[in-house]
Amino acid sequence: MSKAPKPVGLYPLSRKAGNLLFLSGVGPRIAGSDAHDSGVPGLELDHNGNFENFDFEAQVHSVFANVKAILEESGSSWEKLIDIQVFLVDMKRDFKTFNRIYAEYFKEVEPKPCRTTIAINALPTPIAIELKCVATL
Repeated sequence: MSKAPKPVGLYPLSRKAGNLLFLSGVGPRIAGSDAHDSGVPGLELDHNGNFENFDFEAQVHSVFANVKAILEESGSSWEKLIDIQVFLVDMKRDFKTFNRIYAEYFKEVEPKPCRTTIAINALPTPIAIELKCVATL
């Protein structure tokens, strides 16, 4: 998968089972970036790894672009998503923004995929959002 970032562990980006496509957790890193570098849109860290600049909207757009790339490279598409689990590091700060952007991306999609949004304490890299998706082929 050349248009999506590589996994940060020993797992595939996607796996087919029958007519379903399961995506592993997808974050907003840019393809070709290292798991722990500054390859996250809208994120700048200082030399100690502390946040200097943070743009959640940029991360949402990037994670959606990564999901689309994985879907298309795996033989599916955005319109074939059937279930999405959203993991947010800061629900209180980010849910309203995520919901607004999500509505833009799914405005024309029918039927809409099911969705669950979960607040979590942290993700394995310095990102604020990750998606776990299931689509048809």
